[in-house]
Amino acid sequence: MKIKLFLPVIAFVSTCLVSAQSSNSLWFDKPATNFEESFLMGNGKMGASIFGGIESDKIYLNDLTFWSGGPVGQNTNPDAYKNLPAIREALKKGDYRLAEKFQVRMQGPYSESYQPIGTLQLDFGHQGQTSAYYRELNVNDAISKVRYEEGGVTYTREYFVSNPAKVMVIRLTASKKGALDFGIRFQSPIRHGISFSKNMLNVRGQAPAHVEPDYLGNVPNAVVYAENKGTRFSTLVKIKNLDGSVNISDSCLTVHNGTKALVFVSIATSFNGFDKDPVTEGLNEQKLALNQLNNASRKTFSELKNEHLADFRKFSERVQLELGKTTAPNLPTDQRLKRYAEGLEDKNLEILYFRYGRYLLISSSRTPGVPANLQGLWNPYVRPPWSCNYTVNINVEENYWPAETANLSEMHLPLMQFIKNVSKTGAATAANYYGLNGWTACHNSDIWAMSNPVSGQPMWANWNMGGPWLATHLWEHYAFTLDQSFLEKEAYPLMRGVARFCLDWMVEDSTGRLITSPSTSPENLYKAPDGFQGATMFGGTADLAIIRELLTQTLKASNLLKEDPAFITEIEKALSRMHPYQIGSKGNLQEWYFDWEDADPKHRHQSHLFGLYPGHQITPALEPALANACRKTLEIKGDETTGWSKGWRINLWARLLDGNHAYKMYRELLRYVDPDGVRTNYSNGGGTYPNLCDAHPPFQIDGNFGGTAAVVEMLMQSSDSEIRLLPALPDAWPTGSVSGLCARGGFEVSMTWKNGALQEVVVSAKNDGKTCLVYGNKRFEITLLKGKQITYDLKLLATE
Repeated sequence: MKIKLFLPVIAFVSTCLVSAQSSNSLWFDKPATNFEESFLMGNGKMGASIFGGIESDKIYLNDLTFWSGGPVGQNTNPDAYKNLPAIREALKKGDYRLAEKFQVRMQGPYSESYQPIGTLQLDFGHQGQTSAYYRELNVNDAISKVRYEEGGVTYTREYFVSNPAKVMVIRLTASKKGALDFGIRFQSPIRHGISFSKNMLNVRGQAPAHVEPDYLGNVPNAVVYAENKGTRFSTLVKIKNLDGSVNISDSCLTVHNGTKALVFVSIATSFNGFDKDPVTEGLNEQKLALNQLNNASRKTFSELKNEHLADFRKFSERVQLELGKTTAPNLPTDQRLKRYAEGLEDKNLEILYFRYGRYLLISSSRTPGVPANLQGLWNPYVRPPWSCNYTVNINVEENYWPAETANLSEMHLPLMQFIKNVSKTGAATAANYYGLNGWTACHNSDIWAMSNPVSGQPMWANWNMGGPWLATHLWEHYAFTLDQSFLEKEAYPLMRGVARFCLDWMVEDSTGRLITSPSTSPENLYKAPDGFQGATMFGGTADLAIIRELLTQTLKASNLLKEDPAFITEIEKALSRMHPYQIGSKGNLQEWYFDWEDADPKHRHQSHLFGLYPGHQITPALEPALANACRKTLEIKGDETTGWSKGWRINLWARLLDGNHAYKMYRELLRYVDPDGVRTNYSNGGGTYPNLCDAHPPFQIDGNFGGTAAVVEMLMQSSDSEIRLLPALPDAWPTGSVSGLCARGGFEVSMTWKNGALQEVVVSAKNDGKTCLVYGNKRFEITLLKGKQITYDLKLLATE
């Protein structure tokens, strides 16, 4: 086989046609009336949900560090581990009911809740008839605009939340001199006070000391305030008027007879770290907010906008995707979704959804030690769905599936730092709840890095593999960056600690194999032969898959660093003794130690398929029997499921190299869902709200990130030793191009394809390295030095 090689490579140029239908912007011809229609904006810490109203524009405000509660106690249930022998003995005897009862004794307090800052309201008082309304969110620039006409005057607004300036900026203009009149008010469900000074509104408040989870329903003292407990916040709103007058009236800042005005919004909290009391050891939030505001207001709008664009575009423009010509008409986003749901073509909507996922991650994950939560950054509720916390049995991990592959490695760092925080509280959890060394985390966490099993049904509350699953992200970050310093100083000590827990947690089964006991499979129930439906078991497939992945990664890290030879030996022995995957009588991959039925065969969780994705233990090439068993499991479960679950299943089908099935489910992920607030309704499966946010339902951001990651998996997959090109390309995308995707080993990949066949691939190296490019039955071994590129023109490849 002859290979024509070009060095150096010319710049990547897309050959696809551009359509009038946008792949970069959401737009509507009317204001939002629900949160699920608003435009979400953020700088990685401050969040804004913009409604774009005419008479009154409502903007929900958030700060990623504003939570109820404070640092967690170290001894929340110090005797919990004493129940462990009784549970294991009950399981040995097959008394699963008794084991389930004992599990409840190994539980502790709930997580805290992510809190809203409040609502900024701009009142315009337009009484006449308006026309030509248009609002837009450009996800490439992270800028939102509103435009309409009233009384012969064109009014415009432009919004962005700047990471460089740390403030939100709103520019308001009127086409007729002196026609701009508006007022600014602030409301909040959080206890607060408001004061005014010249052209500035000053809000100070404090979060509750504790908030009970919303799923407990109407319970007494659900929201508790205490004088010396709770994170403080400061919100400052300043008007910089270029003409007209600014006044204070009726608890409102007003502008009269203006033509142009700027509004600056600055937010800060007293949060100073997961282990610092935000009252006694907190930051000076008032000073921080004022400094941010003063620094920003000294600059012109153009300066602020240009800084913002330069900052955001350096991330948003790294990856470009084109899928060929589209015939879809240019419609408002909600109508576009409804049309798409009818089965009609809209390739640019598919691209927009992918880009929107990257946009959301850039906008919600830039705060050290505080990763994106269940709703990313945006939440208007004091008792939000599932506390808007970190649910670590899938959801927070799924948030970060596209971080490395979609070229947003920097956005992964807040999770890395959060894992370090959890390892510290997790050491107390390992000791108090399990009597073991090392560290772990369970089903829920929060900004305070809570790690204990919470109170609730054992099928979710007692799962303790959150630490091991989180730790796999440490190796993933290294695998893409090859950052040796990070591996040595940050990742490996954390991986070693949670691996220590896993090694000590496993026990022998009746055949001498290593298993976990007790074990649960997240949020799922088995049906025992006697009809009992329970969660507590031993040797669950999900547990062992996660542990196997973690131990394998820890082994690789230890070998690379040439450390811990005794520990290496211990890991190698454990891996060789672990209970293997089992294929059930239906040809499915068993979820339970025994070949038992699920209480709900179509349950949304598929945790036991972890080894297929996001893990790397099962592939069609290396483990065809297990891969087929995973396929059978997915067929049994069916395609109808909730948003985040559908996002996961698309990735699973892509790993099975079934691009058409993955694409079918990708279309279903974009199925239009009417705004429904906080209602939890699994019956109709998931979908997408008008503003392209994932409908779990209700809104959970993980489905967006799962869908974004899945597009990459359809186009490119990688391991430590190879990069698979177009492994699951669907028939619906016969022609296209992509640039900027990242592969393990420190490589960046760009491709063009036509009529379903790869035309050209460009590979560049971020570090020195070797890999193997795989396309169909072709394999190309390559070695690249840092900063170099290589091009394969597959049109010029001779056949054997």
